[in-house]
Amino acid sequence: MKQELKHWAENMIVADADYVSRVAFNLIVNFERMLGRRIPPADLARWLECVALDGGLRDSNHEIGVVLVHEKDAIKLENFQPDGYEAELNGKAFMSALGEFTVNAVAVESFTTKEQLMADIVEMLVSQGEVRRLAIVPNAEEGDTVDRLRRILQRAEGDRVVTLLAMQPLMGSCFRQEILGYSLMQAMGIRGEELGGGQ
Repeated sequence: MKQELKHWAENMIVADADYVSRVAFNLIVNFERMLGRRIPPADLARWLECVALDGGLRDSNHEIGVVLVHEKDAIKLENFQPDGYEAELNGKAFMSALGEFTVNAVAVESFTTKEQLMADIVEMLVSQGEVRRLAIVPNAEEGDTVDRLRRILQRAEGDRVVTLLAMQPLMGSCFRQEILGYSLMQAMGIRGEELGGGQ
């Protein structure tokens, strides 16, 4: 892979950033109409913390590496804050109750596709013995990304927890699954009681 990751850790998050941005936009539009109020851009730090929790991370003092894969012409993570890939995100870190998150923004180069790049990154991470927990946010609605990931995870050796986040249920015994919308709603400040669920 031409672009090497600057950081990997025992806990990793890999996300198709363009897809997540599109899902966030759809949620903002739908919830603004439903709730009759403005929905702010998702808080990126809060979202990543929720993804890590969905991936099974607990306690504190962890290192969490984040890989945001995006199209080469995209300069920012739309519908999130902060959003600038180079100015605000790539190579930056932040602390949360779970530990330190370090962000890599990786652009898709002309010699590959996003599906292949996501697959290459995941394959590289599962070959690293120190990666014990992996949360993946693929575009499960288009292309064959999930099939590629399923094949990689079925072949992977070692004992690690892998969680895929998607908007719809996915088939597969080699990973856990969580619904992507819940973490995004948390990051946008949408509360359960607003939806009539009462939680």
